[in-house]
Amino acid sequence: MSIEREREREFAMGEEVGCCKRTGTGYGAPLEAMSGPKEALIYVPCVYNGTGREKPDFLATVDVDPNSPTYSKVIHRLSLPYIGDELHHTGWNACSSCHGDPSSDRRFLILPSLLSGRIYVIDTQKNPKAPSLHKVVEPEHIIEKTGLAYPHTSHCLANGDIIISFLGDKDGNAQGNGFLLLDSQFNIKGRWEKPGRKAEFSYDFWYQPRHKTMICSSFGAPLAFTQGFNLKHVEDGFYGRQLFVYDWPDGRLKQTLDLGDNGLISGEIRFLHDPTKDTGYVECVLSSNVVRFFKTQDGSSWSHEVAISVKPLKVQNWILPEMPGLIVGLLISLDDRFLYFVNWFHGDVRQYNIEDPKNPILVGQVYVGGLLQKGSPITAVTEDGKTWQPDVPKIQGHCLRGGPCMTQLSLDGKRLYVTNSLFSTWDRQFYPDVIEKGSHMIQIDVDIENGGLKINPDFFVDFGAEPDGPCLAHEMRYPGGDCTSDIWI
Repeated sequence: MSIEREREREFAMGEEVGCCKRTGTGYGAPLEAMSGPKEALIYVPCVYNGTGREKPDFLATVDVDPNSPTYSKVIHRLSLPYIGDELHHTGWNACSSCHGDPSSDRRFLILPSLLSGRIYVIDTQKNPKAPSLHKVVEPEHIIEKTGLAYPHTSHCLANGDIIISFLGDKDGNAQGNGFLLLDSQFNIKGRWEKPGRKAEFSYDFWYQPRHKTMICSSFGAPLAFTQGFNLKHVEDGFYGRQLFVYDWPDGRLKQTLDLGDNGLISGEIRFLHDPTKDTGYVECVLSSNVVRFFKTQDGSSWSHEVAISVKPLKVQNWILPEMPGLIVGLLISLDDRFLYFVNWFHGDVRQYNIEDPKNPILVGQVYVGGLLQKGSPITAVTEDGKTWQPDVPKIQGHCLRGGPCMTQLSLDGKRLYVTNSLFSTWDRQFYPDVIEKGSHMIQIDVDIENGGLKINPDFFVDFGAEPDGPCLAHEMRYPGGDCTSDIWI
């Protein structure tokens, strides 16, 4: 049997190369994770920063068990000590990359604060329904020891360390970007990347140890995007269009992939979950493309090509004559069969079959908001000059505000959860209704046999009805891990 076929067998069976089935945190393989317990809780960072409500952000616990009397309700709120954080993305202290270590424990949720630079460590094990604050890593200590500010993505490492990408320095300059290492007790160890060749930007990242590679995307400079979106900032070079390829785990930048105009504002990035594979995808937000990256035939370097392109729509009554989709919320199912993303402007959620990674096929699409929905003054114009707006259904009598943004898929791939806040400043710019009335979470049923998406009419979480006033809900995490936090080695 070839090495590649043997690794594919191990991927399916949950075995480690050269060893028996592994034990520890998470799952031995992605396909094993698909058979894990059905989700009952979701943790959601909720933001008051930028809404005009002088309240601290909080971590919401949402009941997603359809057999529970509090189904689709917020059952706990962990209010944080400070105002002005802007919680955004989250990660775990341990995931399936630690599966070979019986002492590892997926206990602590890591909450970087995009604007304040503060990092919260939340204990989810004492009471999963009511998490508690364990530790705060203060921004002044991070800046003093590393110079880093504006944290974004957090991933755990197999040795117990935690790596977090930072988008710039304290003044918002992208040139100050890099990666922070925390140890297993959440003490600052320093920067992960090695001195020398320097990446121009830093944003989301994913590592694939069997290919000794970590790849990072390049959103933009904090001093630009925190002011709201301005096309001139793109022209002036404050937003990225590159992928940065690092040696793993050495931390040396070895290659820069310039995506050109096809890759303006590269955002969320995902390798295929099968750790033997050398393929992944990145969303290019402004270009509204999904770019596939892969090893060259001789294995010496990495290359890229556009895999999916969302055409801009001709529109009336908007700031521009054409409207890009603005792709966000990229994820891949654990069996590497389906890729999902949303168009924050257009308002649709999409499902693609990627069994042939070079040729994704659209198999599911549903509109759940957007700038064009019926009742909006903005209309799309077809090639024959007719105007068009998508039908967006109400859920339990609620109109769907804003555009879909973050997504999370159930382990078995059958349920896709969607929230609709991107970043408070951008929400205010493009969807002021979400600032005023709050965001929401919905759930979409997924046909995993043939493809297809359908809104679940029984699930709606209204973050506009919070006791302290409407808030903005962003990324989602399950206590047991998910397809956007777990990495296999």
